[in-house]
Amino acid sequence: MRKADLVTAISEKTGVAKVDVLVTLEEFFKAVKNSLAGGDNVYIRGFGSFVIKRRKKKIGRHIKRNVSIDIPEHYIPSFKPAKVFVEHVKGNVDHLPDDESED
Repeated sequence: MRKADLVTAISEKTGVAKVDVLVTLEEFFKAVKNSLAGGDNVYIRGFGSFVIKRRKKKIGRHIKRNVSIDIPEHYIPSFKPAKVFVEHVKGNVDHLPDDESED
C-alpha cells in the first residue's frame, strides 16, 4: 500500500476530502520526524512506538579500495509495533506473495 492508497482508503472510510486527509497525514509524518530529530520518542497506544536508536562508533571497510574507514556514532529512527498490533497481523495474514516472504 502506498501513501496515495492510504489517503484514498481513509477518505472513503471517513468521508473526509482526500486533500484534507493528505494534509493531516503529512502533518503527522512531520510531527513524528520533528519529535525524533529533537530527541523525543513517539508512543501511540495500540499501534507502536517510533524510537531513536544509538549506533556505536565502529570500523567499516571500503570494499573497492580495501581500506578501513571509521563510521562515527550516529542515531537512527526505528519503529517497534505494539503487542496488539503484532497479534492482529499474526492472526489475520494468510500468506505473503512469494516476492515478499522472508527466507
